[in-house]
Amino acid sequence: MSNQETILNTIKIKGPVIPNDIAKVIETNILFASAHLSELASSNKLKISHTKVGGTPVYYLPGQESRLQEFYKYLNDKEKKAFDLLKEKKTLKDDKLEPVIRVALRSIKDFAVPLHITINNEKILFWKWYLLSNDEAGTLIKLQLQPPKEIEKPKEPIQQKQETKEIEKQPEKKIEPKQEIKPKPQQKPIEQQKKLNEEIKEKKIIVKKQDSFLNKLQNYFNQKKIQIVEYDIIRKNSEIDAVIKFYSVVGDLEYYCKAKNKKTITNTDLSNAFVQGQFKKLPVLFLMTGNLTKKAEELLNTEFKKGLVVKKI
Repeated sequence: MSNQETILNTIKIKGPVIPNDIAKVIETNILFASAHLSELASSNKLKISHTKVGGTPVYYLPGQESRLQEFYKYLNDKEKKAFDLLKEKKTLKDDKLEPVIRVALRSIKDFAVPLHITINNEKILFWKWYLLSNDEAGTLIKLQLQPPKEIEKPKEPIQQKQETKEIEKQPEKKIEPKQEIKPKPQQKPIEQQKKLNEEIKEKKIIVKKQDSFLNKLQNYFNQKKIQIVEYDIIRKNSEIDAVIKFYSVVGDLEYYCKAKNKKTITNTDLSNAFVQGQFKKLPVLFLMTGNLTKKAEELLNTEFKKGLVVKKI
C-alpha cells in the first residue's frame, strides 16, 4: 500500500488530522508528511481547514465537515463566542451584531458562511451555520426580515372592539393604529455600514499596535528597511505571521515571515513555518527571540538549507 493510500485510510478511521499525526503513521518527518497531505489536497482528495492547530491547518475528507467542531478548543475566546451564537441561532444578520462578533465571524470561516441578500437594491449580509442547507437558511432569514406589523395584526381587531365608544367620541384616536403600523425596523444605510466597517478595522489596528512583540518586530523591520505587506497576530506578544517585502539587487523580494517570542524554537516550529511558506509559495524568514534546539539546528542545516532563513532579534 502506498503512503497516500495509508494516509487516506488513516483519515477515514481517525477523522481530521494535522501533519504530525500522519508523520507518526508513515514513519517520516513532518515536512514529508505535509508534502503528501498537500498533494492529496491539490488533487481534491482532501480538504484543508482555515482553523489551525499550532499554526498548522487541519486536513479532512469530504463529508467529514461536521467533525471540524472537534477543534473548537483551538479558537480564541471571541471566536468561541461567535461560534456558540451562530450554532444556536443558525442564521445571524450582520448589522444587528456587536462589532466584536462581526469580526470574529469573519475569522471562523470553517463554521460561518456569508450570505449576501439583495432587498430593494440594498445588499444585506447574513451568516449561516456551515452545516445548515441554503433552503433552511432561507426560511430562517425570511422570518427575520418579516415586518413587525404582520405579527401585530391579530391584536388590532380586539383593540377596536374594546375602544369603539372612545373612537366615536374622539375621532382623532383613529390615527393611532396607523402610527403603530408605520414604524419599520431601522436599517442602516450603506454609508453608515461602511463607516462601521472602517471603525471595526480601526479597532483591530489599535489592538494590534498595543502588542509589544509587534512593536519590537516593526522596529527590526524599520532598521533593515523591510516593508510589511500584511500581518496577523496569532498569539498576543508571542507569535506573528506576516508577508514582507524588501529591495535587492535583482528587484523586490517577497517572503513569508513567522516570528516567535519564545525561549526555545523546536524542529516542529521550523517545519510548520516551512509548510506555511509552501502554501503561500514564498520563501520563509523565521524570526525568533530565543534559541534553536539541537534537532532544529540539524533540520535547518539539512532539509531546510534552502527556502528557510532563521534570524534572532
